[in-house]
Amino acid sequence: MKIASLSIICFLFTFFSCGRFRDKLRPLSDFRVNGTLTVDGLSRTYLLNLPPNYYESSNVALVIGLHGGGGSASQMETNYFLTEKANKENFAIVYAEGVQSDGILKARTWNAGTCCDYAVEKNIDDVKFISLLIDELLKNYPNLNRKKVYVTGMSNGAMMSYRLACELSNKIAAIAPVAGSMVIQPCVSSRPVPVLHIHSVLDTKVPYNGGKSTFGFTIPPIEQGINTWLKNNSCNTAAKTVQNFEKYTLTRWANCTNSSVEIYLTKDGGHSWPSGEKARAAADEISTAINANDVIWDFFKKYQLP
Repeated sequence: MKIASLSIICFLFTFFSCGRFRDKLRPLSDFRVNGTLTVDGLSRTYLLNLPPNYYESSNVALVIGLHGGGGSASQMETNYFLTEKANKENFAIVYAEGVQSDGILKARTWNAGTCCDYAVEKNIDDVKFISLLIDELLKNYPNLNRKKVYVTGMSNGAMMSYRLACELSNKIAAIAPVAGSMVIQPCVSSRPVPVLHIHSVLDTKVPYNGGKSTFGFTIPPIEQGINTWLKNNSCNTAAKTVQNFEKYTLTRWANCTNSSVEIYLTKDGGHSWPSGEKARAAADEISTAINANDVIWDFFKKYQLP
């Protein structure tokens, strides 16, 4: 009897171990997908990366990465090391792409409200694209957790993340904009959305205090958008905490309804993704005050949709 029981245990151990082994032998195409989605007659593109143990899991969070103006999915992945971080944390990450402009440059931008360029001029419905993309991924990849969908973005992508929080708060658990202001008003979300903002006081392309950008745009102050979310999240504005460190300041409003609002303001770098790398030689110096990826993931892991 004992021998039979032992045999069953050994069989089960071997079976499940082999199952895990088979998952590790899956082709790369099971984890890396260059996808397209037709939205309003336009072919919208994205790059999806699933973590190595996706097929063994049933509670995988999804981060949506939005490149800056003129960037792309591959550029964002390469320069900001987000895939490495996502794989380490067992998160899926999808790099969505803005529509390319006409002409020689074919720059990709997002319609974040009043910025930027082609996407705004053509009134591209990027909110619809991201909404449909979320639906598509949740349908096709059932191990993703619909309550754990997050958005981060750089510059114009950061601006777009703010707009998504305003208009898709029923699908997005939290956002982490980097080096971009909120250029959509009014914004009344259907629920509180946790916000983590990362910026450099030395940024001249999207100035922290607003005003004329070296890109040629007029930028609203970062704190204008923050104040919107303090209101949307019913935060006690008198209860903020400020921590001053050598290379950055952290301001946090934690007394909010099922959420918080945080600002990491670095004293170095410029228009950059902290601890990333330059997309081109002429780009601003990279902030080394914090590791943006670590800060963002720590923030996202605290929240999920109700």
